Amino acid sequence: MSGILYFVPTPVGNLEDMTFRAIKVLKEVDYILCEDTRTSGILLKHYEISKPLKSYHLHNEHQATEKVIGDLKSGQNIAIITDAGTPGISDPGYLLARAGSENDIEMICLPGATALIPALVVSGLPNNEFLFAGFLPQKKGRQTKLKQLAEEKKTIVLYESPHKINTTLEQIKEFFGEETKASLSREISKKFEETKRGTINELIEFSKSKTLKGEIVLIVNNSI
Repeated sequence: MSGILYFVPTPVGNLEDMTFRAIKVLKEVDYILCEDTRTSGILLKHYEISKPLKSYHLHNEHQATEKVIGDLKSGQNIAIITDAGTPGISDPGYLLARAGSENDIEMICLPGATALIPALVVSGLPNNEFLFAGFLPQKKGRQTKLKQLAEEKKTIVLYESPHKINTTLEQIKEFFGEETKASLSREISKKFEETKRGTINELIEFSKSKTLKGEIVLIVNNSI
């Protein structure tokens, strides 16, 4: 009988966001897949979880997936976590979920932390319908993607890194227009959590006035 593959969300900032169920699952599986054993090791030590950690990240997931599926077929229960948030959401996990589906593996994803929902809720922008676009392409296809998103009437959720946020905001102004409404959230659930709302010009001014740190969630809507 095959084992179960668990997708376990981990805190995006505050360690107290870990759920009781997530801790229980991580204590009971045979081993845990993670992006960075050092980062995940800190989390597991905090919750006194002593299970083997195996690296599973963007650079080895193609090679590692076959081995994981084999272990699941042999009856082992396995959990996958990432450095922060829910596996598979702009983090490794999709390839494993696809392989699990193709091999009739039982898969369970626990509800839990993800950066996009808190940022969307506090943005003050319409959230009855939204499009999660994740990270924009680095170079190839970036302008095509921006043109496509600019035609979207729903609220758009983007992830961005601190060192690229100024460029991205300028590009959104270029493709979406100066009247675009936006919200920028960073350091979600951490001590210095911050959200700035306004027009795209106001967010550009805000971003250039200080050095932003931490992963950023950008909420954009040019239809209101």
